[in-house]
Amino acid sequence: MNNDLPTGAVALVAKPLTSQAFTPYGIVIEVPAVEGRPINGGNARRFDLLDDLRLDAEGGRPMLALFRAQARRFPHEVSEMERHALGSQSFVPLGDRRFVIVVARAGEAPTSAKQLAAFVTDGRQGVVLAPGTWHHALLAVDAGDFVVIERAGGGVDCDICLLRQSGSVRL
Repeated sequence: MNNDLPTGAVALVAKPLTSQAFTPYGIVIEVPAVEGRPINGGNARRFDLLDDLRLDAEGGRPMLALFRAQARRFPHEVSEMERHALGSQSFVPLGDRRFVIVVARAGEAPTSAKQLAAFVTDGRQGVVLAPGTWHHALLAVDAGDFVVIERAGGGVDCDICLLRQSGSVRL
């Protein structure tokens, strides 16, 4: 792993993803500590995880997509962020696939990596980004498939900003 930062870059160490730490940006998706309820004649257990995805703004509707991601190299430079103001966006790995989520609070576009937070999943966790939350594109630690649930609908719902001071994400 290369420990050199690009000139002027801010070091961002990806912290383990927890529900409490991620609350300002959205929701962590993980199997809850409860037993769920039996279904299918007792051959399966059901865990109701989310019922409030926000995808219907301005006539939007839910879209389920599959992203096949290549593993990124770390440290990884972060110089651009995006947001979806009209709907939440969810990322759920299929199988044990870790990924890093780099985020900034909803509102004004971040200008420096000093305004960002970075989290690394345990490979079984997913996230739901609240509408308007600034985030980096998918940063897979482990190559593989990710289910993405997001808003489909009219208009463009992806704002992009460039950081004046980039960051370097480390695991």
